[in-house]
Amino acid sequence: MKFLDGFGEQAYALLRIVAGLLFLAHGVQKFLNFPVAFPYPLNPMLQAAGAIELVAGVLIVIGLFTRPAAFVASGMAAVGYWVAHGTQGPYPISNGGETIALYCFVFLYIATRGAGIWSLDGAKK
Repeated sequence: MKFLDGFGEQAYALLRIVAGLLFLAHGVQKFLNFPVAFPYPLNPMLQAAGAIELVAGVLIVIGLFTRPAAFVASGMAAVGYWVAHGTQGPYPISNGGETIALYCFVFLYIATRGAGIWSLDGAKK
């Protein structure tokens, strides 16, 4: 699609920002019960996950310390998948883990690529 040539950097920045915002929303739900209440009691593992979602989500959105934040977020998503979903069966579509599995690999990609444009990391260059 030739009409999209030249928009790769902008599309990547949008992927980083939107993925960070959606990840951040999970932490907001856990701690603030917004926009809907979190359906489970917060045990220490869910509190740690929520803290990572909040902090890493903000850092990824603004593009600050993007690589380490995305790496930690990817690892948290991998652990979350296997602890919460993988025990329910091997297939993400049947165990409810497709979203967290996707987060794992999107954040792994962001960790390898860096912040890109529209980021505080990029502004330091």
